Amino acid sequence: MTKQQTAHIISHTHWDREWYLPYERHHIRLIQLVDTLLDTLEQNPDFRSFFFDGQTIIIEDYLQVRPENRERLTRHIREGRIYIGPWYILQDAFLTSPEANVRNLQLGHQDAAVYGEVSKIGYFPDTFGLTGQIPQLMQQAGITNAFFGRGVKPTGFNNMVSDDGYESSFSELVWEGPDGSQVLGILFANWYSNGNEVPAELEEASRFWERKLGDARQYAATDQLLFMNGCDHQPLQTDLPEAIRTAEKLHPEVSFVHSNFPDYIKAVEASLAGRSLSTVKGELRSQRTDGWGTLVNTASARVYLKQLNQRGQAILEKVAEPLAVIAKLHGGEYPQHLLDYAWKTLLQNHPHDSICGCSVDEVHREMVTRFHKSYHTAEGIVADSMQAITAAVDTSGFAAYSEEALPLVVTNTSGWSRTGTVTVELDAARQYLRDGLPLEENARLMKAVELAGRVLVDEQGQQVPCTVEDLGLSFGYDLPDDRFRQPYSCSKVRLTFEAADVPALGLRTYAWVRPVGAAAESTPAMNLQAEASLVQAGRVLENDTLRVEVMADGSFTLEHKPSGKIYRDLGVYENTGDIGNEYMYRAPAGEVPLTTLGLNADIAVIEDTPYRASIEISHSWEIPASADALLEEEQRALVYYPERQAKRSAATVTLKLRTVLRLERSGKGLEVKSYINNMAKDHRLRMLFPADLAAASHRVDSMFELAERPNEPAPEWQNPSNAQHQQCFVDVTGENAGLTVANLGLHEYEILRDGRNTIAVTLLRSVGEMGDWGWFPTPEAQCLGEQTADMLLLPHSGDAVTSGAAAAAYQFQIPWTCAQAEVHAGTIPAVYSVVRWNGETAAFSSMKLNKERGDVLLRWFNLTGQSGILDLEAALPVAAFYTSNVLEVEGEELPSEGAASLKLQLGGHQITTVGIRLN
Repeated sequence: MTKQQTAHIISHTHWDREWYLPYERHHIRLIQLVDTLLDTLEQNPDFRSFFFDGQTIIIEDYLQVRPENRERLTRHIREGRIYIGPWYILQDAFLTSPEANVRNLQLGHQDAAVYGEVSKIGYFPDTFGLTGQIPQLMQQAGITNAFFGRGVKPTGFNNMVSDDGYESSFSELVWEGPDGSQVLGILFANWYSNGNEVPAELEEASRFWERKLGDARQYAATDQLLFMNGCDHQPLQTDLPEAIRTAEKLHPEVSFVHSNFPDYIKAVEASLAGRSLSTVKGELRSQRTDGWGTLVNTASARVYLKQLNQRGQAILEKVAEPLAVIAKLHGGEYPQHLLDYAWKTLLQNHPHDSICGCSVDEVHREMVTRFHKSYHTAEGIVADSMQAITAAVDTSGFAAYSEEALPLVVTNTSGWSRTGTVTVELDAARQYLRDGLPLEENARLMKAVELAGRVLVDEQGQQVPCTVEDLGLSFGYDLPDDRFRQPYSCSKVRLTFEAADVPALGLRTYAWVRPVGAAAESTPAMNLQAEASLVQAGRVLENDTLRVEVMADGSFTLEHKPSGKIYRDLGVYENTGDIGNEYMYRAPAGEVPLTTLGLNADIAVIEDTPYRASIEISHSWEIPASADALLEEEQRALVYYPERQAKRSAATVTLKLRTVLRLERSGKGLEVKSYINNMAKDHRLRMLFPADLAAASHRVDSMFELAERPNEPAPEWQNPSNAQHQQCFVDVTGENAGLTVANLGLHEYEILRDGRNTIAVTLLRSVGEMGDWGWFPTPEAQCLGEQTADMLLLPHSGDAVTSGAAAAAYQFQIPWTCAQAEVHAGTIPAVYSVVRWNGETAAFSSMKLNKERGDVLLRWFNLTGQSGILDLEAALPVAAFYTSNVLEVEGEELPSEGAASLKLQLGGHQITTVGIRLN
């Protein structure tokens, strides 16, 4: 009999490192699984292969406890019986930064190569939606496929529904990114467990295969049927070879194969020869579903985790790596080993059940520790790099202004020139304990240090307005490389000022000086109070670009002077009940949202300097204390959250809100910081920003993409909420004006269908259960206590890209770095930049060194679909420019415009990496 179909049975286990059990409880089960796997591979040659879930961290986790089995494990990998990689961990795509996704690929490939061949499988089995640039990311990594379980709804065999760009006729499809990159997409239409626990007993197997073959045939475009033998934390099916033999007896017309992904892909591609598939374009967010099962609200579960992650990603990719490059170029070290360690520690928090905040409380407690470990490592890298940089900066020019000059270096590690307010602490004087003076004398000397008469000057000797805070007697210490720690007493001050025009990927030098002689005449003392204030009439902030007026209820209007557009009713808080879970938001049926509109607020000016001013708005707001008692009953009974009938309680608590509006003298945006003292449970808190702009769609920052999304959901959408993911910002643009709302770790927003295109940003979501397949109480997900939220409002003319709003939103993510220096000559000029570049549609992404070659690698991505030109000039000893991919494989050499300059075509939505080989 001719075999008509092939059933590919692939053994695997989907390994959530932590989820409904703490990490170590899952870890124990992993050890048991791999022990059994190694024994089975050695004892049963018919058990052909096993897939390690696409993540190499499984190897780390196993060998941490079973180091004696390294040789056994390595042998099976090299013999092609265990498939590993390409990722380090299986991440959530929307809640992790573009560069984190790249580092995840790089580390996965790096670690897999140690043991054997890297699996070129684009594996996203349970990722909660997929970003549009994944096809390009995969292609650059040499991966031509993507296996995924969510985001597309197939229509099935012979279904005549026409393709509309978001649906596929089959589980096999072509997935196309915004730049045109394509991969073969394989949707787990019957999930990644459709071949789980295959029966070996004849009667049971008959029922099993009758059902399973029918399910697979319903969606398959070819005669190659995929059956995934495994599921979440699934123990190994050791009798699978016997079960396959049983299947062969029952269905001789089907060829049953204990297969693997490479063989399956080859078979599918051969079967597809001459046939066409549906092409699905862009993001896969389950747009064409009823909207209840998208898991999008994991973007707002345990917001504190997302904020810690944003901080950790920013310091690693946007501060530590570029500063380490600058330090290396001037005699310092590039600590790749520490960067890898910090990245791996951070990435361990990126699995979808971890960063999404949808696990039990113990899991997320451990995550907080990992976030701090990664951050502290990055801090150490930054400190060491800044020490090398400040030692190399030429500060000798400040000696002309004062014999007691205290230089300081301000670095801008963003990709654009930057002006903004910075704060730095300086030791005005030190007295080392090693000098042997009595502690009382040390203290007396430091308290006697004269601070008056000093001013801040830039490298040209021009005075800079500055606020000085005397921090008094302090303790500090040095940790030299060649001797024991060196403690000291010091007189410490804090300076706050506007750092102007600090070059991209560079620095500017200042000094706090006491002018003497001619220098004193050229730098007269500045009276800060005489400088123009940004505050008017107690409730208005104004600079050359923006005017902000606060109303009695704490809402405010924002006028963008260049466009003349006035945005009204901004900053209103909205509160609703939430009877959902960590995965999905669900408001009680029929509930009318509460808002602070009309609620009296206390308003006060809390900062008024020439370079920055701030207004504080305080609310005391009575809201329901929790859901009513019915919610716990429904949770225990596992009532599906859209069908719950619980309401909010009659009892109330006070929600104390403090909002700080901050405007900088040269700022193009208004900073909004919320301080939330949350005493309520089972609710959601958002801030509303009505755009009042006519627009049918909006744009949102995603992975290497400024994605366009419609304001109205698809006709199939039934969920009253249309919340969506964002990375750094969301933008609504009309005919002549637009409003960009940037955020720090606030990854959920919604464009309200209220006639005003209001941008609603979720600040806090409080729920009491994990959700999914059982009842798992999570009291810490209520996020009680003090919470904060940071945003930046950027009104603009034109669109977000050409106006510079997008660049400002990206800069908002990146902290300034400042450090004290000494007066000395150096190889770095007082104003310095590693590279200068120009490209109107380009966004800068990273600067780092390649591990093997030591080359400088720079990455940009095109925010638009239009091709553009990238001009690059490097202040480096350039031997050659070349193209690279995201795995840092050296490509073709690029013709340079001069000794150290380059003009490069940047295609629409293209991710471009440029390597610089140094002399």
